[in-house]
Amino acid sequence: MAGRSFLIRSPKEEESDAAVREAVFLGARNAAIAGSVVAVPTLIGCRVLPWAKANLNYTAQALIISAACIAGFFITADKTILRNARQNTIGKLDKST
Repeated sequence: MAGRSFLIRSPKEEESDAAVREAVFLGARNAAIAGSVVAVPTLIGCRVLPWAKANLNYTAQALIISAACIAGFFITADKTILRNARQNTIGKLDKST
C-alpha cells in the first residue's frame, strides 16, 4: 500500500473527465474521417494531375493529409467541450431560478 494513493474525486471532476473523454473520442473519429476524405483526392491528384505530380512530393502530401486530420480533431474537440460547458451553464441558470 506504500505506492497507492486514494483520492476522493468530486462529481464535478468526474463529469469533467467524461467530457474530455467524449471530446477526444469524437475528435479522433472526425480526424480519421477527415483524413480519409482528404487522402483519396490528394493521392489520386498527385498521380494524375501534371502540376501536382511535379510540385507535391511525399512530404507535401503527408502535410496536406495531416493538416486535415489535425483540423478535424481540434475543431470537433473544441465544439464538444464548448457544448458541454454551455449545457452546464444553462443547467446552473435553471437551478437558480
